[in-house]
Amino acid sequence: MMEEIIKITELKKSFGKNEILKGITFSVKQGEVVSIIGSSGSGKSTLLRCINLLETPTNGEIMFHDKNIMANDIKLSQYRASVGMVFQQFNLFNNMTALENCVVGQMKVLNRSRAEAVENANKFLGLVGMAQYAAAKPHQLSGGQKQRVAIARTLSMNPEVILFDEPTSALDPEMVGEVLTVMRNLAISGFTMLVVTHEMSFAKDVSNRVIFMDNGIVLEDAEPKVIFNNPKEARTREFLSRVL
Repeated sequence: MMEEIIKITELKKSFGKNEILKGITFSVKQGEVVSIIGSSGSGKSTLLRCINLLETPTNGEIMFHDKNIMANDIKLSQYRASVGMVFQQFNLFNNMTALENCVVGQMKVLNRSRAEAVENANKFLGLVGMAQYAAAKPHQLSGGQKQRVAIARTLSMNPEVILFDEPTSALDPEMVGEVLTVMRNLAISGFTMLVVTHEMSFAKDVSNRVIFMDNGIVLEDAEPKVIFNNPKEARTREFLSRVL
C-alpha cells in the first residue's frame, strides 16, 4: 500500500469576498502523478500555491506525512525543500549561472557543503540534459532550457513531491516537448508529482489520476481513461470537447 504523502481536506481560499477555492479535498500517494486540469480561473494554480504556502489558505487542512503544515512549528524553508515547485515563469536568479541557481538553495536551506551541492547540481543538470549549459546565465538560454534548469534546481533539493504550475505555458510550441520529455522521465523514475497542465496528452498518458477542477471545486477525480473516455459530469465533457 503506497503511503499518503499529502492529504488536503476542505481547503478554502478567498481573496477579499472572492472565494477561489471552495472546499477542496483529495490526497496524493507516494509515486503518484496527479494532473489537474480545468479552465483558466478554476483555481488550479491557487491550489498549488496554497499547498506550497505561497498563499495562506483561508480554511481547511493540508497534511504532509500526517503533520499539519499550517501549524506554527512548521519550518517553511524545510517544507518547501520537501515539496518543491516549478513555476510557469521559471523564477531563476538572472544574475547566477544555471549551476549556481541549483547550488544556492542546497547550501542555504539544506546546509550542504559547496562541494556536495555542486556535485548534486551537476547530477540533476545532467539528468535534464543541461550539463553543457552549467555556466550559462538565464538570458543566454531558451525558454525550454530555462525551465529544464528550474526543474534541475527543484530536483537538487531532493524533494519528496514536485508541484508543477503549468510548466509549459510560457514556452514556444517547439520547446514544450523537451520539457514534457523531462517530466515523463521523472514520472517513470517514480517521482511524486502534482501537475497543473493544459497538455492533455501528458495528463492522459503519464498521470495515474486526473483531477478536473471547475469554479473552485474538484468536479471529478479518477483515472485518465475514465476522465477522458467516460467522464461523469456534463461540465467535464464540455471542457474536453473544447480542448481535445
